[in-house]
Amino acid sequence: MGLFAKLKAGLQKTRDTLSGGVNRVVNSFTKIDEDFFEELEETLIMSDLGVQTAEDVCDKLRAQIKRTGATDTSVITGMLREIIAQMLTGSNELDLSNSPAVILVIGVNGAGKTTTIGKLAANLKADGKKVLIAAADTFRAAAIEQLAEWASRADVDIVKHAEGADPAAVVYDACTAAKARGVDVVLVDTAGRLHNKKHLMEELKKIARSVGKVLPDITPETLLVLDATTGQNAVNQAKLFSEATPITGIALTKLDGTAKGGIIVSIKNELGIPVKLVGVGEKIGDLQMFVPSDYVSILFPDEGGGEVL
Repeated sequence: MGLFAKLKAGLQKTRDTLSGGVNRVVNSFTKIDEDFFEELEETLIMSDLGVQTAEDVCDKLRAQIKRTGATDTSVITGMLREIIAQMLTGSNELDLSNSPAVILVIGVNGAGKTTTIGKLAANLKADGKKVLIAAADTFRAAAIEQLAEWASRADVDIVKHAEGADPAAVVYDACTAAKARGVDVVLVDTAGRLHNKKHLMEELKKIARSVGKVLPDITPETLLVLDATTGQNAVNQAKLFSEATPITGIALTKLDGTAKGGIIVSIKNELGIPVKLVGVGEKIGDLQMFVPSDYVSILFPDEGGGEVL
């Protein structure tokens, strides 16, 4: 199965909820009025776009309808496709311009952080990159062993210390090794907790300082891993993490098991953080780069039933 087909299969539940709901609203009204917008906004909220983003989408839709003079509800799906695509587009690619590129991976335990690192390592290696993993989540039981297993599956090197070691020291050694070995990308696992934002911030600052000591010209990418099945709770997590540290991108996992894939839109709209990676299955090859046009064309197929590519 190709990447697009995997994404389409993974988004099936979200598509049924979002596109199905929009179609029901469109088919229930013969004209575009406030009753129509009220029903549409409620449908978008129920599809996990969230209240603020649903309102913003409807505001943009109102403006476009006013601009075009449209009166028939049949144009709504096409307009929604364009509006959501515009909202999602921008900075969706991982920044691998540095040599080596350093990607700090953060997120709460259980969101799929370890598996995302393993899958990303495998993808990068398949693209010809030399990858090194830094096991800097040194406090969770078995975290280092789990990451080592994924490194083995991806066939990439890992730098690890004993459980309970200083995470910043692990990162320092990993960056030193990366520099010596000509590594292209360093993937850094970090502790998955957010009960104390100040503590998280201090830990991440220490890690960033370790990177800076070895690689002074590098600005790490900070990738937040979120579980799509948690819906709006994932958006709340993103807000909390973004208050503790600047986030450059989102990796959204478990998209294949949820009808709540609409949170991709609210994360980008409300927080300005682009989704860069999506997980659509359990296999090592089931992590994909997020392409807004693919996402929107799957959720809102054209009138002929096919995807807009």
